[in-house]
Amino acid sequence: MRINKTSIVIVLTTLVTLFVFSACVRERDTDIEIVKEAVLGEFIYDNALAIVDDAATKNTGELLANYKTTGYCASIIHDTLSSPRSITIDFGAVDCLCNDGRNRRGRILATYTQRYTDTANILTIQFDNYYVNDMNVSGTSIVKSKGLNLVGQKYFEIETAGKIVTTLGADTVYWNAERLRTWIQGQNTPVWGDDVYELQGTGNGINGNKQYYSMNITEPLYKEVACRYITKGKIEMQPQGKALRTLNYGNGDCDAISNVLINYKSFNVDLY
Repeated sequence: MRINKTSIVIVLTTLVTLFVFSACVRERDTDIEIVKEAVLGEFIYDNALAIVDDAATKNTGELLANYKTTGYCASIIHDTLSSPRSITIDFGAVDCLCNDGRNRRGRILATYTQRYTDTANILTIQFDNYYVNDMNVSGTSIVKSKGLNLVGQKYFEIETAGKIVTTLGADTVYWNAERLRTWIQGQNTPVWGDDVYELQGTGNGINGNKQYYSMNITEPLYKEVACRYITKGKIEMQPQGKALRTLNYGNGDCDAISNVLINYKSFNVDLY
């Protein structure tokens, strides 16, 4: 069979065009917005739980000491007689600069079914006009206390369906997650600052550009209560129709630096 030169030229041209187009697509895949918003969701809802944990050790009228400034940012109403029991944490109607450097306003609403520290306790966290650095936070986290694991550490199952509006008029960020939260350090001491939690699990979300992604923690995340950031761990994020993103929170240092890898290219992502 004879193949004319024109056919060969067409085939070669097509192959070169496809190769160049594929290379350009890979080159353009540098979008880290999904990673930034997944980092935001991880912070927002873990932080809300940390605030409720703090408030649970207080009574009505006491102050939320771990988030104070020169004054105190939040008032607490703790109702242990209702069923379910409830905690209301009110940061007020105007921004209050907390000692972690973040402005908060509005209320965090928590209800729980048993004594707060009981094994069978189920905690539900919701929000009322709640803002962190002008980002409007809503949604629900359900935290189920599961008792002790095989090595004697308290652990919790958490389901979160979250919504965050980052700026006025922007599209909503949706952040949904299932987390296993293990209290790996400090549970037997009265000192708040030595507590460390380990987070594992999966989830999914939709970022502000309406892009869907799934996520999976491949190396446990570590959250030291005394540090405002997650200090180490890795999450893989798979956006629809794009390359896998691998987020590395670091090696344990308390800093705002994390790194994301896309197609062997590395980008820095600032933590909240």
